[in-house]
Amino acid sequence: MRVITGTARNARLEAPEGLTTRPTSDMAKEAIFSILHFDLEQAAVLDLFAGSGQLGIEALSRGAKSCIFVDTSREAQEVIRRNLAATKLSPQARVAAMEASAFLNGTSERFDIALLDPPYGQDLIPAVLPKLAEKMKDSGIIVCESERGETLPERAGDFCVLKIYRYGKAKITTYKKQQEEGK
Repeated sequence: MRVITGTARNARLEAPEGLTTRPTSDMAKEAIFSILHFDLEQAAVLDLFAGSGQLGIEALSRGAKSCIFVDTSREAQEVIRRNLAATKLSPQARVAAMEASAFLNGTSERFDIALLDPPYGQDLIPAVLPKLAEKMKDSGIIVCESERGETLPERAGDFCVLKIYRYGKAKITTYKKQQEEGK
């Protein structure tokens, strides 16, 4: 697992041991960042269910202003910190050691980009999307990676599905705020 491009290009990243963390494939990661290409510069990013932190680190490497990494696993938190140190991106990052819903309930921050790649098959995305939508800026984009066959909600607050992409076993679903007619 490595950073694809940007200031930390080709840096190797660690992943937590075991089966609870499933790193995003390079193909899916490249697709996610092709989708986000024009939205990354100076963006405030949220990496929920961060695991190794590879998605948030890729965003920082490509020009995001800041990223908050949220994960409940102590091992994942330590891996994220080591990966941030190895890529020299620690100054732009914060690791929140808590459950995703608790973080969303407690934060007053607003985000330009939210990256969600939770463990498959646990319905974690539908559980957090409504609260996450409240924490997004009006121009924000939510990117969710799920199992190919998993059905995600069409809407989350004012955000609705923009597009769905399929890459191997993964499905990438993007959400944006619905624009009012005439705007």
